[in-house]
Amino acid sequence: MQPFHHLLANNLIANITNFTVWFALTFWTFLETQSVFATGMIAGIYLVLTAALGIWFGSLVDHHRKRNMMLISSLASLAIYAAALGAYALTPDIRAARVPSLSFWLFILLTMIGVIVGNIRMIALPTLVTLLVPEDRRDKANGLVGMVSGIGFLTTSAISGFLVAGGGMVATLGFAILLSALAALHLLFINIDEPRETGEHDAPRRIDLAGTFRLVVAIPGLFALILFSAFNNLLGGVFMALMDAYGLSLMKVETWGLLWAVTSSAFILSGALIARTGLGANPVRTLLLVNLVTWGIAAVFTVQSSIVLLTIGCFVWMFLGPYAEAAEQTTLQKVVPFERQGRVFGFAQSVEQAASPLTAFLIAPLTQFVFVPFMTDGAGAEAIGDWYGRGPERGMALVFTIAGLLGVLLTIAALCSRSYRRISAAYAAGAAPGGEAAAAA
Repeated sequence: MQPFHHLLANNLIANITNFTVWFALTFWTFLETQSVFATGMIAGIYLVLTAALGIWFGSLVDHHRKRNMMLISSLASLAIYAAALGAYALTPDIRAARVPSLSFWLFILLTMIGVIVGNIRMIALPTLVTLLVPEDRRDKANGLVGMVSGIGFLTTSAISGFLVAGGGMVATLGFAILLSALAALHLLFINIDEPRETGEHDAPRRIDLAGTFRLVVAIPGLFALILFSAFNNLLGGVFMALMDAYGLSLMKVETWGLLWAVTSSAFILSGALIARTGLGANPVRTLLLVNLVTWGIAAVFTVQSSIVLLTIGCFVWMFLGPYAEAAEQTTLQKVVPFERQGRVFGFAQSVEQAASPLTAFLIAPLTQFVFVPFMTDGAGAEAIGDWYGRGPERGMALVFTIAGLLGVLLTIAALCSRSYRRISAAYAAGAAPGGEAAAAA
């Protein structure tokens, strides 16, 4: 287990680095531009690149040493952040955050690519859980992964707010360069015995989307599980596009960062609880029940302009998030052959994230130009403004409520579906029938 714990620590450093950059870029952009549209575009860029590159990243993880791919991930992020810092220093339009400027958007794109490269680690780590942790302890190991993510989230939230307040993007990118170098250096001292077997690894090193798709389809209910997560992410894109703008409408950036830090303790508590108790006999059922509660909370936590309600909603959202992620990872680790797990995790990441860009790109302008006027001086403000509130922040709140109600309906439909029963049966049986054949295809 010692290499696994070292990898957890290393991923913690990388997560703090990359997500600090993402959060800080979003905070800085909103504070400089006051544009929900701009922050929504940042979320959309992240999701589009994640969806587009997930399958390729998964192929890289399967075809190369996983530790080496994590090392390349850190080095690539380091180089990109250094280039972004140089562009910021040399270009006045970037420093002034001029939304109509092409150089401003190229800076955002370049910086977000540095964040996206870190997704290689998010695919490699669950495959290393399969390699390094016995099957009967993997759900608990996945809980530790969630706990580490929570520690990173807590640290990131606080750091991002203070970096932006104290030094803007210069301080943020300097911090990221330093920590990327530290993560790369640490990886050089982690030794992992990764078997290189004949057959699968002797095949041409290509993406092989067709073979991966055949494997996913061959496992009963697995494709439906991935599609459920995709539809879930369709609604989750609302939160990525609007949450920072909503929070910053209620409080200062330092306070918002500290609130995220406090509520992120839910990640740590949740991950520690999973590591102790596991996920139960049926992780798929755990996944759906968690989503049911999560979307129910999402439907009500913005019904009033209340920092207390916002804090409770964020805490519950973060507490249940590691359960959902660990449940999906534990299911895939059991039913997918190890030599294909990188591609299947990458395929799942691409399909699941492909839904969110649509929401992020649509919801930001829709909120800015429809819901904000609707709840400021439009029909919505006149109809429900007396108890729901009026103003731009109430327009964003209404979008959250609608998304939460849709999520509840979607999850109830998934719990009643035949696909849910099939993937539950496949997990209980171990490897799905036809899985090996598909793996060899």
